[in-house]
Amino acid sequence: MHEVKQQLETIDSEIKAALKSIDLEALRHKVIELTALTQEADFWKDPAHAQRISKELSQVQKEVESWENIQSDAAELLNLLPDIHPEEDPKGAEEYKAMVHSLQDTWRKLEIRTFLNAKYDTYNVIMSIHAGTGGKDAQDFAEMLMRMYMRYAEQNGFEVEIADKSMGEEVGLKSATLFIRGSFAYGYLKGERGVHRLVRQSPFNAKHTRETSFAMIDILPEIPEEEVPEIRKEDLRIDTYRSSGAGGQNVNKTSSAVRVTHIPTGLVVACQDERSQLQNKERALKILYAKLIDLQEKQQVAEINQLKGDRVEIAWGNQIRSYVLHPYTMVKDHRTSHEEHDVNSILDGAIDGFIEAWLKRA
Repeated sequence: MHEVKQQLETIDSEIKAALKSIDLEALRHKVIELTALTQEADFWKDPAHAQRISKELSQVQKEVESWENIQSDAAELLNLLPDIHPEEDPKGAEEYKAMVHSLQDTWRKLEIRTFLNAKYDTYNVIMSIHAGTGGKDAQDFAEMLMRMYMRYAEQNGFEVEIADKSMGEEVGLKSATLFIRGSFAYGYLKGERGVHRLVRQSPFNAKHTRETSFAMIDILPEIPEEEVPEIRKEDLRIDTYRSSGAGGQNVNKTSSAVRVTHIPTGLVVACQDERSQLQNKERALKILYAKLIDLQEKQQVAEINQLKGDRVEIAWGNQIRSYVLHPYTMVKDHRTSHEEHDVNSILDGAIDGFIEAWLKRA
C-alpha cells in the first residue's frame, strides 16, 4: 500500500497547488451572479442573450462541481487510508486501489482543463477536413478522420453538426465542415490543426501496395454573434446552387446550397447540408466570420515573426501526426513525440493522449 499512499498524496498535493491558481470562491460568486440574472422577470425577452447566460452558468457550475468533487474524493480516500489492511482484507484493498486509480484519471482530465485559459478556449469548434495527396486513399483517410473526431466528440459529451460535406467520386470524402459544440471544445481540439498522414496497404489497388496519403484538419473557434466583426454587404458575394448531397427529395431539387465569397480577402465558404437556403447562409456566414478573425490573428503573428526574423514554412507535407497501419501499427505525433500502438482505438476516437500531450507541451 506504500505506493498507493504515495500516489494519493501526490494527487492531493497537486490538487491543492492547482487550487491556488484557481479562484474557486470567485467562481462560486459568479454562479450566484449568473443565477440571479436568470431569475429576472425579463430574462427571456432577449432569447439569444438568455441562452448565452444560461450556457455560461452551466459551464461555471460544472467547473465548481468538478473542483469541489475532486477535493472531497481525495480527502475521503486519505481519511480511509489508515483503515486499509491488505493482509486482513485483500479484496477491500484492491477496491481501494481501484478508487485511487479512478481519482488519478479524473484528476488528469481536470488538470488538463487548467491549461485551457487562452482567448477562445471555451468556444465551440468549426472543424474543416480536406483530403490531400493520395487519391482514393486520401479521400478514404479524410472520412476516417471525420469519423474519429465525431466519435471523440460523442465520448466527451460534445454535439456535432455537419455543415457541409463533399463526397469523393467513388469513396470517402473530398472535404467536410463540422460544428463541434461543448464546454472547452476549442481548447481541447485546437492542437489538431495541421496535416495528418496515413501509411497503409491500399485497399484500392489489386496489389495492395503500401501507400502514403494526407489529409488536412483546420480548426477555428465558433465566434458568438456579439463578437462578429462588421462586414459590409458590398464585400460579400452570395451564390446559390443545387445541393449535391443525398439529403432527401427536396434538397437536390431546389437551390438550397449557398456559397459566400468575401471579396477583399478571397475567402470562400460553402454550405449545403441544410434544406433551407437561409439556414445554409447563416452557417456559411458563421464559418466566414471565424475565418476572418483567424486571418487577422495570423497576419498579426506573421508581422511579429517578420520583426523577429522567424521564417516558418507551412507546407502540405509537414505532417503533425502519422497513422501507420503497415508494416507495423503506431500513431505518432511529431510535435510531442507521443505515440500509441492501439490504432483501432485511436481511429475510434480515443485521442485524449495526443490532445493532452500537446496541451502540456504548449
